[in-house]
Amino acid sequence: MNMKRDRKLTIMVMPDGGPGSRTIHIAYKWLRVLAAGASLLAFALTVMAGSWWYLAARASRVADLEFQLQAVAGDRVRVQALARQLELIEAQYGNIRDLFGTSGSGAGSDVWLPPASGSRRGRGAETLPASGASLPSVWPLGEKGFVTQALIEGTSGDDDHPGVDIAVPTDSYIRAAGGGTVVDLGEDRVYGRFIKIDHGGGYSTMYAHASLHLVALGQEVREREVIGLSGSTGRSTAPHLHFEILLNDEAVDPLTMVEQPS
Repeated sequence: MNMKRDRKLTIMVMPDGGPGSRTIHIAYKWLRVLAAGASLLAFALTVMAGSWWYLAARASRVADLEFQLQAVAGDRVRVQALARQLELIEAQYGNIRDLFGTSGSGAGSDVWLPPASGSRRGRGAETLPASGASLPSVWPLGEKGFVTQALIEGTSGDDDHPGVDIAVPTDSYIRAAGGGTVVDLGEDRVYGRFIKIDHGGGYSTMYAHASLHLVALGQEVREREVIGLSGSTGRSTAPHLHFEILLNDEAVDPLTMVEQPS
């Protein structure tokens, strides 16, 4: 039994061409200790390698979080800019509400209503405008309104805005800016209910986002004649009139030809 417990591994080293030999005796229990130590070392190296990969993944995650923080900071700047823009819009609509809260003056009394029947009667003989074509020079509404968007020149596509937007309450009078003939009317995805009048000499006018047409295709209209009622049809977020003046189908700034009532 003692001999079995004291078994050893004998290693003989024979030098090539050298004198003598060397014998090394290693007990089996030490071999087991060395094997266990090697296993522990291999396990430790494996744990270290796994820890390195874990730390590398965490470092990559930190980089991603830093990028997300930068994106959030950029979003915060954009939100602040949007908040300032909303404040300006609220102030603008506050002006519009103040405008709607006051009684109209000036242009509101200078309209010619379309006939209720076959007769061509307006508010009175003294307000009846002359018939025939005339250049668009009259404010296209029966009240002052509030210009919220001017003509944008030199653009194309979705950013193009070939006229002016005038905020007014729903069902306000839309009147012809000049005498002429109704050459187009209908309903469009963008313009909503619209009316187009030819004034001669290459001039025409467009009235969009109406709630109701009061004229027919081919009808001759007089200057200041009510041709429709304002609304918010088509691509619109609030009641307003989109008004265009065209010369040979090219947009002209309406504010250079008509004057907004004071």
